[in-house]
Amino acid sequence: MFAESELLPLSGLQHLAFCERQWALIHVEQAWDENSLTARGRVLHNRVHEQTEETRHELLITRGLPVRSLRLGLSGKADVVEFKRAADDALTTATEIPDKSGLWTPEPVEYKRGRAKRDPCDRVQLCAQALCLEEMFRIEIVQGALFYGATRRRTTVAFTPELRSQTEALAARMHDLFAHSVTPPAVLIPGCKSCSLRERCQPETLSKPVSAERYVRRALREIA
Repeated sequence: MFAESELLPLSGLQHLAFCERQWALIHVEQAWDENSLTARGRVLHNRVHEQTEETRHELLITRGLPVRSLRLGLSGKADVVEFKRAADDALTTATEIPDKSGLWTPEPVEYKRGRAKRDPCDRVQLCAQALCLEEMFRIEIVQGALFYGATRRRTTVAFTPELRSQTEALAARMHDLFAHSVTPPAVLIPGCKSCSLRERCQPETLSKPVSAERYVRRALREIA
């Protein structure tokens, strides 16, 4: 179990799943540059969080709900958590809500500006929110959803044992890197093209092996 002071941002899991070096530049070296893609994503999240709580008969929608897990050492905010009215015997998957009668099943919904991705970055972040909610309410959450702004469609995500294991492993890896203040070396990947930290990271240059002679010549040029 982690102490409150040791909790790391849950949102960092998405960065880590995408690129360990990107995560370290942001969360270890405190570096951040914004581009049009990150700006649009920030605006989308702000709009979601600014909306108020909403009730629709058998559905309660909360926005910007603080979540945490002392077991995984994570804390953050869920864009949206939808509480759906459940049967009275759904004790393992539903919880009580103050000032509301009956039991309610929570499902996290994360908003993304683009389209569904092949990599697990978004699913890992959503699963981490579910694991936090499970710990907070002491229940099991079966699924959640990702809403993509480009398509205006929802994608249901099942919290399978494989996804849970992957999420927990990334959380452990994140704490290990943070504890040792490690910034992994640059690796050139297709995602580098859209990364706002590309200029800081310099993957095209730093990911290539450099001979000792070339290294000395470049160092001398920089000194000159």
